[in-house]
Amino acid sequence: MSTLPEHRDIHDFIGIGLGPFNLGLACLTEPVEELNGLFLESKPDFEWHSGMFLDGAHLQTPFLSDLVTLADPTSPYSFLNYLKEKGRLYSFYIRENFYPLRTEYNDYCRWAAAKLSSIRFGTTVVRVEFEEADEVYAVHTAAGETFRGRRLVLGTGTPPYVPEPCRDLGGDVIHNSGYLQAREELRKKESITLVGSGQSAAEIYQDLLSEIDVHGYRLNWVTRSPRFFPLEYTKLTLEMTSPEYVDYFHALPEATRYRLETQQKNLFKGIDGELINEIFDLLYQKSLAGPVPTRLLTNTALCTASYQDGTYTLGLRQEEQEKDFEIRTEGLILATGYRYVTPEFLEPVRDRLRRDGRGRFDVARNYSIDTTGRSVFLQNAGVHTHSITSPDLGMGPYRNAYLIAEMLGSEYYPVEKTIAFQEFAV
Repeated sequence: MSTLPEHRDIHDFIGIGLGPFNLGLACLTEPVEELNGLFLESKPDFEWHSGMFLDGAHLQTPFLSDLVTLADPTSPYSFLNYLKEKGRLYSFYIRENFYPLRTEYNDYCRWAAAKLSSIRFGTTVVRVEFEEADEVYAVHTAAGETFRGRRLVLGTGTPPYVPEPCRDLGGDVIHNSGYLQAREELRKKESITLVGSGQSAAEIYQDLLSEIDVHGYRLNWVTRSPRFFPLEYTKLTLEMTSPEYVDYFHALPEATRYRLETQQKNLFKGIDGELINEIFDLLYQKSLAGPVPTRLLTNTALCTASYQDGTYTLGLRQEEQEKDFEIRTEGLILATGYRYVTPEFLEPVRDRLRRDGRGRFDVARNYSIDTTGRSVFLQNAGVHTHSITSPDLGMGPYRNAYLIAEMLGSEYYPVEKTIAFQEFAV
């Protein structure tokens, strides 16, 4: 039996998981004396998509979408203050590029986390219970500790998604989240197939294509999408990441929201337009020496997969032609995105959490998912209720300012109500 003491102090809230959104909440609540928060993260330090730290890879949102600036431009945890402390502010200014490198953003987050007193790394939550007597949540850890909080803010993120045909497949199939660690072994194979679309898939394809003649592999890129969709980044479209659009989208009928969720994927899962052009230019350059051993297959769904003797056999279907065919490949990369999975530690309080007609969390306009509407809040994982604002880094500070106002009962940081020129609702 554990001899570790229980922590009897009751926190105003406990954040579980530390991605950019809960880290932003930690930064914004650090100076708020009225809120006593605690953040628990199982990893030993902050880490954000380290398997995709390709040279030159950058965020698809500008530096103003950092952890705090859009809620508090004066915060000491801003990206610009990070650059100043690192002695790189003038270099960033001369660079004249609003988009931070992905490795740079990760380092910025680690810098911010190291300054905070409310974070406990290396702390794995295994069970959450509700104590009726004190009306608090008891958060139990793998080390036998118990922390208590009046509210929970869930920020466990979205784990890598593996399509059904590829589960328990065997071999060395990888998800794109582990690409960098597997790259050298992949380059030794005679053939590599990349499945999926979006920014990560495009970055990996470009990376492998750049050395296709050096290593001599064949390279396939398979996507179910009818084309390689660019990320739509026009300014009136960006107004959909606004408080007004959240209000509009959240008030729509559930069936309509789910239909729009499917239709709007290219608004936040598309490929950077410049990267698409760079890939074409690279293909053109490589083709000057003769046919490039690569295939780009659109409208193609992965239906079956098997593995034997170092080779994967993929059963594919060209959906517009309704024709089935196969590809055999030694290397297989799944750039199939991420999907939210309800953490098992919530099982003891499942009756306190709301679900919609499809079994997903019924996220209220104030980001709560509990039956009281004021004690369990969800970061991200709400595209079906809050549209493309849910995963958007720039809307993270807005959501956190909103959550802080919900917990305090008043606005500590101004929460914008209207920013858009266009009208979304009649």
